[in-house]
Amino acid sequence: MNAPVAPEIAELEEQERRLTLPRFTHDDAWALGTLLVELARERRAPVAVDIRRGGQQLFHAALPGSTPDNDAWIDRKRRVVERYGCSSLLVGSRFRAKGTTFEDSSRLDPDTYAAHGGAFPLTVKDTGVIGTVVVSGLPQIEDHRLVVESLEKFLKA
Repeated sequence: MNAPVAPEIAELEEQERRLTLPRFTHDDAWALGTLLVELARERRAPVAVDIRRGGQQLFHAALPGSTPDNDAWIDRKRRVVERYGCSSLLVGSRFRAKGTTFEDSSRLDPDTYAAHGGAFPLTVKDTGVIGTVVVSGLPQIEDHRLVVESLEKFLKA
């Protein structure tokens, strides 16, 4: 079975423009989190899910098969979104497009930051990035796609 191909940078940037929220409340965090958990359960995905607004964790779930390592990955990927204001996959892709890696060129501690797919900015229209939604437990492209799919469904609800 072939590994999923990473989306192009233009596609990742388009996802972020398209997946802008009209608002994001505590209730929205619960709705998005439970939607993400439902999608993961349908796929028997061994993931952990984390949603934060500012410095506050509004939702967290660890599904069967996930481990404490997934929480460590969540923290590392989330920090990339908080620092760069865009998805962790996009950050890593931009470094690779320059012929290098995040780990080699960012000058950031890889034990603290990980530019691997699965962390996505929560962007509110006319406000900007206000938080993050993060999944960890699958290969990075699949983590990213699960987050994007959940945001697409959430915005249609």
